This record gives sequence, structure tokens and C-alpha cells, in this order.
Amino acid sequence: MPKRLGAFERPNRLKKEEETATETYAKFVAEPFEIGYAHTIGNSMRRVLLSSLEGAAITSLKVDGAQHEFAAIEGVVEDMAEIILNLKQVKFKIHETRDPQVLLLSVNKSGAVTAADIELNHNVELVNPDQHICTLDKKKKFLMELTVQVGRGFLTGDDNKTTNQPIGVIAIDSIFSPVTRVRYDVGNARVGQRTDYDSLALEIWTDGRITPDDAVNQASQVLMHQLEVFVNYDKDAIEFEEEKENQTEEQSELKRLLAMSVNEIELSVRAANCLNNANITSVGQLATKSEADMLKYRNFGKKSLNEIKDKLVELGLGLGMTFDESVLDPADLISKPNSSGGSPSILFEDDGEPIGTGSSLLD
Repeated sequence: MPKRLGAFERPNRLKKEEETATETYAKFVAEPFEIGYAHTIGNSMRRVLLSSLEGAAITSLKVDGAQHEFAAIEGVVEDMAEIILNLKQVKFKIHETRDPQVLLLSVNKSGAVTAADIELNHNVELVNPDQHICTLDKKKKFLMELTVQVGRGFLTGDDNKTTNQPIGVIAIDSIFSPVTRVRYDVGNARVGQRTDYDSLALEIWTDGRITPDDAVNQASQVLMHQLEVFVNYDKDAIEFEEEKENQTEEQSELKRLLAMSVNEIELSVRAANCLNNANITSVGQLATKSEADMLKYRNFGKKSLNEIKDKLVELGLGLGMTFDESVLDPADLISKPNSSGGSPSILFEDDGEPIGTGSSLLD
């Protein structure tokens, strides 16, 4: 007979700190976890992020005038060993295929040769075109053929060697991993009257070949696939109790906050009018919008944005959040035309100057 276990606390949302996020860095926070689980999840995610995500890198090259990796090339300041070190730093993205891509670098000039001189095809994107490759001390023709492949982790030059590799083709070390650094911190999270649950903060730095958002998604998919064999061993052996709606005080409070009307959070007339005209009526709708989403609305500027962010912080919320369906029904996120009656109100620019009239929020 299956053994029945009590419900576990688990995070109801994953929040990204939009204020500090860039294309190569982001901080994610998830809570609450059962005691000790944030360390388990944080350490597992860190290891997968650093070792198991795919990227594209140069695996071999052929240079006109160089038969091996220790050769010196006439007219080139750097020797082959230094050129190879520079090529290891060139970052690529390969789209819509996993086949090796052969690229050509051909110049006839003097001076610096950079990654921007590499001729790309429609499947390959160059991330860092300014990466230095070598320097030509006189005008000369310099020709190089590069093989770029998709891989995972790190491979040595010996790993990249092929059977019956042609003379003059040099296999090099390849750094495929697009994540350069991961840090996680575990703090306390409150559930009802208890404050000893775990909160997990995960910081991710990448080299531009992947965004932190995609890195989190891919790493979690890897972990899920690895655990499938354990889940499917005897999936009926253990049953977890379904978490009841409004099971915790924290969930009840969060549902109440998200259901609040935006008129209840004491916004200025200017900010309230902007939300009214955007058909944003609840705190839940507002919290799921990103800063970029808000700034797209007509007459909505930085002052209104900062005011709304401050009000959400007072409620323990922020912009750009996602929520479990148990606390926010997706149907509630659909904007509905504001049908409130009343007298027209004055709309304001962010500098406070009136610009026209709209539906009433002043009555």
C-alpha cells in the first residue's frame, strides 16, 4: 500500500531582481523551502550551471604556413601558441543545427586581426567581435580555417582530435560552458509564525553565449531529466498530500494582496490615472508587469514607475514577478476595460503638467 507523506513547503514563485539584471548577470530568489532544501537545490543548480550547459567553441584550426601549434609564422607578431590562447576566448552561438561549422578567416592587411574578421554563415553568431587574435607586422595575406562545434563543459585538444586527422589541422582545448560564475546564498523565509524556512538566492554570470534566464531553465531541465529514473522507479509507492488552498497564512496573505485593487495602495493621481488607462486594476496584474512593460504605456514615465515600485516594496512585492496558480489565477491577469463611471479626470505627464482628460479616479 502506498505510503502517504505530509505536504512539503515549496516556493510559490521565482523572482528575478530586474534592477540589477543584465544580458550576462541576474539574481534569482525563491522561497520558502523546507529547512535544508535550499542548500540541496542551490548546490545542485550551481554544479549543473557550471558544468553541464551547452555552448559553441572552436575545436580545431588550420593556419596557412603553420604545421603545428609551436610554429612561428612570418609576418605575424604572435606565435601559434599565443594565437591559440586568443582563439579559445572567441565566443560563438550556433543556431538550428548541431553539425560542425567550418569558418574562414582571410585578410590581406597589416595590423590587428580580430574575431570580427571571421567570415560567418547563417547558422553562426559571433558574441565578442573585438577579441584580439593576432597582429600582422606588415601587409600580408593571412588565412585560417576554423571548426566550431557545440559541446558541453570542457574538452582538451586530445579529446578534439579525430581519427586520421589531416596534417596541419591543430586540435585545441575547447571551453563550451557559457556560465562563468555561480553563487548561491541561503537565508530565512517566513511562513505564518515560523521564520526558520529557507530562502534561496542564486546569482549567475555568463559570457554572453546564453542569458541567465535561459541558463536557469536549461539547468533545471537537466536536473529534472536526471531524476526521472528515480521518479518512475515506482511512482505509486509514495503519495504526497495535495496542498490545500489557503493552507498557510503566507499564501492567504499573498492571495489577499494580489486581489487588492490598485486604488487601495494610495497612489498619486498621476500614477493611478496611468494604471486606469492601461486597464491594470489589481495588484496581481501590476506585479506581473516588467519595468519595460510599464514604460510602454502612454504618459507613464520614470517618476510613476519609481512610485509604483516603492508601493509594491511596501507590500513585499515587486515588478516582473511570477506566481503559482494557487495564489493568482491566470484568468485574473487578462486586462478588462475599466468600466467605472464618474466625472472625467485630468491626466498628467511625469512632470506633473496636465495633458487631457480620461476616466475618473478623482471622485
